[in-house]
Amino acid sequence: MTFGFGDLKKGNAIELDGEPYFIVEYEKNKMQKRAPVTRIRLKSIRTGRVIDKNFSGYDIKLTPAIVERKKAKYLYNDSDIYYFMDEDDFEQYALSADLVEDVSAYLIDELSLELLFYENQPVSIELPITVDLEVIETEPGYKGDTAQGGTKPAVLETGLKLMVPLFIESGNVVKVDTRNDTYVSRV
Repeated sequence: MTFGFGDLKKGNAIELDGEPYFIVEYEKNKMQKRAPVTRIRLKSIRTGRVIDKNFSGYDIKLTPAIVERKKAKYLYNDSDIYYFMDEDDFEQYALSADLVEDVSAYLIDELSLELLFYENQPVSIELPITVDLEVIETEPGYKGDTAQGGTKPAVLETGLKLMVPLFIESGNVVKVDTRNDTYVSRV
């Protein structure tokens, strides 16, 4: 089964050179009296690496990748192995640190997330859009101290460092956007 330009959608999983990718964005350009060029930005499901591919011609043929999503909870890590449990059948999966390194700053006990499977093997993790984390260390904010735009650095319980508003103190729980590592609100 293959699909062409009309079937492309952001987030579709395709297989290219034996590797699974998600479509991040795509566009088709047509110049006068020339075949159209389709540009597709792809994100590797296994590594998270983003690549750009160009296809020329009227008919591009891409093979869909069969990627399965399962709701899971993060359990714990033991040195370089991270353990997750399927929320439906309670089966446990172990993922190596290299598959988890991009999202490890958000992994707290019992965090609900999605495991992505390709060829019946867990290959990636999809985090929720926001995660609640406790502030472990931050400087005190002083009234009227807005020389830095009203923010200050903070270290969260997982080691993640980000900028928070001046009123946030150590011990507060904050909501963090996992897509761009930014403060959203105090919980």
